[in-house]
Amino acid sequence: MYLIASSNGGAGLRQAMAILCRGGRAVDAVETAVRAVEANPEDHSVGVGGYPNLVKQVELDAGIMQGHDLTSGAVGALQGFAHPISVARRVMEVLPHVFLVGEGAARFAAEMGFPRTDLLTEAAEEAWASGLQPEMTPEMVARIEELPDLWRWVEIATDPERIRGTVNVIARDAHGQICVGVSTSGWAWKYPGRLGDSPVVGAGFYADDRYGAAACTGTGEMSIRACTAHSVVTYLKLGMTLEEAGHRAMVELNELGGRYLAGMNLVAVDHEGHHVGFSSQEGRSYLYLDPSMEEPAMFPRIHVPLVQRWQRYAQGTATAASCAELAE
Repeated sequence: MYLIASSNGGAGLRQAMAILCRGGRAVDAVETAVRAVEANPEDHSVGVGGYPNLVKQVELDAGIMQGHDLTSGAVGALQGFAHPISVARRVMEVLPHVFLVGEGAARFAAEMGFPRTDLLTEAAEEAWASGLQPEMTPEMVARIEELPDLWRWVEIATDPERIRGTVNVIARDAHGQICVGVSTSGWAWKYPGRLGDSPVVGAGFYADDRYGAAACTGTGEMSIRACTAHSVVTYLKLGMTLEEAGHRAMVELNELGGRYLAGMNLVAVDHEGHHVGFSSQEGRSYLYLDPSMEEPAMFPRIHVPLVQRWQRYAQGTATAASCAELAE
């Protein structure tokens, strides 16, 4: 039995391990561990207190997958509910679907009895306003939903260093079953309705008891395009070692073109219980806990350099167009 988590995932690991030690299932441990992070308003990348999108709405994404039967559930752009990982699990358990988004995901959450919650904290709202004001006038910030060219401001207002932020948890129980869960508030100041890799099976997470599991955090658009989590498990299936599989999946991201390339991190395990983490940034770490340990241990991620590219349109074009439209 073990638990693997991204470095921000420690809040619920001991509680999750208690579930595993009582003979509980991996899926219960994953949900418990992720919910603890979702409930932490100090973590601005997940759940309550997560950074909002460009028009000040907190939209949450989550996905969960069981490796013994490859069942999965996911929700995206979910507003008004604090625990998308639990809603995703209910999608997996009660619907013939895998993925619900937006208003449909919110309706389903309400039908399942989840309480509505105000997700936008004062700290997150202040960060949103201060993040936009260097580029926008106070009037534009106040009337941002009316902007006719909102799409331009996504790339202008976004700092690629702030787009990272997700919680990953992988668990293996006493029955040998693996489960992986991912939850995030996504890219800070994103365009409304944007989905990253976190709720996308094969991109942000994947699990197969026969081979292993992987989960990602970083620039989700990259792992969507490369199917990074699934690639790790596929390479394990093809006979690579865990370290070889993870390194190969990371290096493949350098084959991506386009104007927006930034960072990536992943954690992975194989069916024998070996674990590893990778990051495009030096000095990154992840957490590991097994029944022999009183506290989670922090392990260094292997550094794999990735191409960094962030090419923007001219700021003046967006500013002039937006101001002209608002003045009419």
